[in-house]
Amino acid sequence: MAQTTDAPAPRAAERRPSRLGQWNSAVTSYYLLVGASLLLLVLGLVMVLSSSSVDSLASGKSPYTVFFGQAQYAMIGLPLMWLASRIRPATYKRLAWPLLGLGVVAQLLVFSPLGRSKGGNQGWIYLPGFSAQPSEALKLALVVWLGMILVRKQPMFDDWKHAAVPAIPIAGGAIGLVLLGHDLGTAMIMILLVAGALFVAGVPMRIFVGAGVLAGVVVAALAIGSANRVGRILNFFSGTCDVTAGCYQTKHGLQALATGGWFGLGLGQSREKWSYLPEAHNDFIFAIIGEELGLIGTLLVLALFGVLAFAMFRVIARHRDPFAQIVTGGVAAWIIGQALVNMGVVVGLLPVIGVPLPLVSAGGSALITTLVALGVVISFARTEPGAAEALAARPSVVRRSLAVIGRTRA
Repeated sequence: MAQTTDAPAPRAAERRPSRLGQWNSAVTSYYLLVGASLLLLVLGLVMVLSSSSVDSLASGKSPYTVFFGQAQYAMIGLPLMWLASRIRPATYKRLAWPLLGLGVVAQLLVFSPLGRSKGGNQGWIYLPGFSAQPSEALKLALVVWLGMILVRKQPMFDDWKHAAVPAIPIAGGAIGLVLLGHDLGTAMIMILLVAGALFVAGVPMRIFVGAGVLAGVVVAALAIGSANRVGRILNFFSGTCDVTAGCYQTKHGLQALATGGWFGLGLGQSREKWSYLPEAHNDFIFAIIGEELGLIGTLLVLALFGVLAFAMFRVIARHRDPFAQIVTGGVAAWIIGQALVNMGVVVGLLPVIGVPLPLVSAGGSALITTLVALGVVISFARTEPGAAEALAARPSVVRRSLAVIGRTRA
């Protein structure tokens, strides 16, 4: 009788996937997006508490006033982010026109009796116990609409009319509504958003460059037409700017970064937040991060935004749906571009532009909309090739917890 020999069992190293395989799995984009977003959100809440407490006390309020408000916005944004991550890309395509219509109507309300001006910008809606900045929601509506319309026009990009119409005129109209409220900073971010979507869609370079030149001319004309903006630009290029006037905010932001050194003064130990640095919990929160957490803290923020950028570029490269690629390109240009602009202002590489640091700065409308936009991209990451199967094969947190409890009792 012939003897049968069993095949040798594979060694443990052969059974386990390589480290490279683990980092290049179908769900890598999903986990990187979720992880980096939540870490930035937590860091932002901590720094909002630290940077706003002194001003709140000086105003006769609780030191936790701004923090509690930001935490409430986070508690609204996180469920919406989860919901957005569960919606299929096809559903977003069907919602593109309604979302854009709602975004435009909301932006028009800032010119109604409900609208209010803040910091010289007519961009807020005030209701009893509630306020919102509709231009933030318009960003999300515009990027989803661009994804839908550019996918339809892709086969006809050889004809410049199909490549430019209706994407550029309607996008220009949406940006124009924001400019009517004198919010140049938000309009510039929307221009970056449109550029990212057009680039990923593969719009012919002549259209892309032409639209870029037109946008540059409009921004330059608006900047020259405002004495305040001209003053900021001149102060930026001036070597003898008065630190008590035009360069006050920039100089104190740089002082905060310089004081922090390598490891910072310690959480809560900022000196500039004692009413020296305006908008310490908002546009210049990056300076407080540098002062309290040092160079290590600022590099951590840069690294987390780098992870977000890598994950979104990975979705663009791996996803099979052009709609998902275009929308992700627009969201990446919006969030990463806005982060770079904010940090560039704080470190003195750009003139002062009033844009917050995404997920980190205080601001309810910006936080909620950014979380929802990331939820949309996470939904695309969940539908990458093989991602849905890999996520379905992994037990849920509840099932893993019950299994651990069962083993403990046994």
